[in-house]
Amino acid sequence: MSTVVSLVRRPTLRLSPADDVVIAARPIAAGTVVEAEGVCCSDAIPAGHKLAVRAIAKGQPVRRYNQIIGFATQDIAAGQHVHTHNLAFETFERDYAVGIDAKPTPAVAEPATFMGIVRPDGRVATRNYIGVVSTVNCSASVSKFVAQHFTRERLAAFPNVDGVVPITHSSGCGMASAGAGIDLLRQTIAGYCRHPNFAGVVIVGLGCEANQMDALFQAQQMQEGSLLKPLVMQTVGGTRKTVEAAIAAVESMLPEADKATRQRVPASHITIGLQCGGSDGYSGITANPALGAACDLLVAHGGTVILSETPEIYGAEHLLTRRAVSREVADKLIRRIRWWEDYTARNDGSMDNNPSPGNKAGGLTTILEKSLGAVAKGGTTNLVDVYEYAEPVTAKGFVFMDTPGYDPVSATGQVAGGANLICFTTGRGSCYGCKPSPSIKLATNTPMYQRMIEDMDVDCGPIIDGTATVQDKGREIFETILRVASGEASKSEALGIGDDEFVPWTVGAVM
Repeated sequence: MSTVVSLVRRPTLRLSPADDVVIAARPIAAGTVVEAEGVCCSDAIPAGHKLAVRAIAKGQPVRRYNQIIGFATQDIAAGQHVHTHNLAFETFERDYAVGIDAKPTPAVAEPATFMGIVRPDGRVATRNYIGVVSTVNCSASVSKFVAQHFTRERLAAFPNVDGVVPITHSSGCGMASAGAGIDLLRQTIAGYCRHPNFAGVVIVGLGCEANQMDALFQAQQMQEGSLLKPLVMQTVGGTRKTVEAAIAAVESMLPEADKATRQRVPASHITIGLQCGGSDGYSGITANPALGAACDLLVAHGGTVILSETPEIYGAEHLLTRRAVSREVADKLIRRIRWWEDYTARNDGSMDNNPSPGNKAGGLTTILEKSLGAVAKGGTTNLVDVYEYAEPVTAKGFVFMDTPGYDPVSATGQVAGGANLICFTTGRGSCYGCKPSPSIKLATNTPMYQRMIEDMDVDCGPIIDGTATVQDKGREIFETILRVASGEASKSEALGIGDDEFVPWTVGAVM
């Protein structure tokens, strides 16, 4: 798939010479002649939407990025608006061509660095929190009460501690006490408990839930210690006594947590979870490829980037298998695609349940179109491994983690897998934090960036009018990553967002 390197000031954007459509760089009135394409607009074209530049017969594929984004449901004339009224999703065979685009990663002359927190076991953190983690929804209030106790004033004596974070959720019971569902939940909780951005963790359970504390510790080979304290409400004596015990446990951890200081470390210790939400017609042109350019830089410096949201790479997975380092890696990804096809079929769903209404308002029409833009976040380096949800990510370089497309669930899996930073592209304006990992928001267009400037960290809109290139913005994003990893607050952190975004993937029946 080609990426836009430089765009000039004109009403439309062409992404490939082979494309059947171009993208409106701004609203275009009916009757406007687009001279560069030699067509007259018979319809009004909203910003970010598609304009047909040649006749397309009913049933024929429609191409953007020189890739199929859907099939015409009626004859489309040059100059017409192409959207949900005349373009639809259909399945088609894709050429996986395993490894054909794999290539050596370029070396860097001088490795980039950032100011990280080195844990005693050698892991490197970007933040220094203490977590209060619930095993079950029934202990969520206790976790929140404990975190609320530790106000900024109460933490003033511990300046190196970034805060006390409640990690709560709505699961943990009403499910089988053995099987895939609870295994996944336990793996996710354990991933957070082990996360380098937590100096210490208090785990709070109720006592009678399916997700039993002892079983959690045994299954995940966790060991109680001075920085990992389990508390069970029914054993401690109820809500008030558990809150008091948990506060005491956190207080005992604070002096040790406060010993953490930042030191200069290689950028290879950064692991980024890649997300896109509230996407629009510009996502695959500006913010996503710019983030991909930043990821290429990080991989060249030895870091790790995690692409996810399997339903939102559907129809574009062949672009990833072509970059796989082996047949084994490609087959892992293809198996996850087949699992999702079966999963949606069993639940009377469709892989084309996306785009959302907001995505469609922004110009996206089918999941194929959305996916082709979404994979651009992963850059151009080799796909070195594929992971299950919340599985610890151990490889360096570009990897894929199987997750749903719902952003909070997807990012939760990435953080559980070890992501110590999240980069989140958005065209409509998603507001997202992700404690304990900072979240950097990348705007696809300047009007939204200016409208929501308190939430957005980087404006990728200048790519649209040619005042910046994808590579320019990629470098800006990379430098922002290094600053935020070093302790600079992202916009979501400055707003205090991130306490309610722990959403583990619920698999199986709720009983």
